This record gives sequence, structure tokens and C-alpha cells, in this order.
Amino acid sequence: MATPRLKTKYREEIAPSLKKEFGYGSPMAIPKIAMIKVNVGLGEATQNARLLDGASQELSQLAGQKAVITKAKKSIAAFKLREGMPIGCCATLRGDRMYEFLDRLINLALPRVRDFRGMSPKSFDGRGNYTLGLKEHTIFPEIDYSKVDTARGMNVTIVTTAQTDAEGLSLLRQFGMPFRN
Repeated sequence: MATPRLKTKYREEIAPSLKKEFGYGSPMAIPKIAMIKVNVGLGEATQNARLLDGASQELSQLAGQKAVITKAKKSIAAFKLREGMPIGCCATLRGDRMYEFLDRLINLALPRVRDFRGMSPKSFDGRGNYTLGLKEHTIFPEIDYSKVDTARGMNVTIVTTAQTDAEGLSLLRQFGMPFRN
């Protein structure tokens, strides 16, 4: 299998550029993307557990690997939720699959979002990790729109080895993430 396009771009262009911009002494200090977590939360799965099957299957299709069912950690009476009930699914992407997913997210999915004006640069967590929420999973080309019963939202967290938000922002901007000015 060929190396992903963004992995090659990171090695040849982004890493030297970041080293020059921030003045890192060691090549190991240069920030990189560690993993991408894709999470689909389904609160309505407490009433109908079969909704989880479709969401899990679609997330597996997007991620290229099997999605894991997430269970409630606490019981919350107001939400009719008991500890251990399945309430969502997630996939953790690393390596080549991570770069392929990021490539599809930046170049195919985000441009298909209706009224898209760019991502907010304020969604960093203080340690260089970026989280974005998508209202519909149907913006990905892998999802067959005719087979989807409901449009589901998802959270995508890009975990980096950057120490600050400025380093994380610079890293993602060089990967081509469309941030607002």
C-alpha cells in the first residue's frame, strides 16, 4: 500500500517548516498528529438500541475500521439512563488510516458543508488538540445517502503532540485545515 499523501507532505514540507518557525532543536520535538478520535453520541439509543447498529456500521465505513460501542459511565435518572447502557460509538484512528481520514475530511467532506465559512481557530483545548463537531455524517463521500435513515452528528478530535495551541494551529493550518481568519 502506498504512503498517504498527507504523511508524505508532513515529512517533506510541514516538519521542516515547523522546525524553522518555532526553532526546535530536536526532530522529535516537532509537533505531529498522534491520533484522531471520531465519536458519535446517540442519546435516543436508550429507547431504541437498534439505532446503534446503523450508526456503528456507518462510522466503521467512514473510519475504515470497526467502531467500538461506548457505554454510559454513570446513571442519570433525568435522561432515563443507567450505568452500562450503550449510548454511542467511537473509532480511534492512528497511522495511515488517520492520515487518509484527515485527507478526506479536509479535501472532500468540509467543502461539502452547507454555508461553510471555515473552522473556528478557538476550538483548541490549551494543549494543541483540536475538536470539531459535524452536524451531518452524510458530507463524507463513503456514505450512501439513500441508505441513511437519519442524519447523525459526530465529534472529531485531532490529538497532536503540540505543547501549545499556537503550535497546533500552525500544524493543522499547514495540513490544509480551512480556519477562519
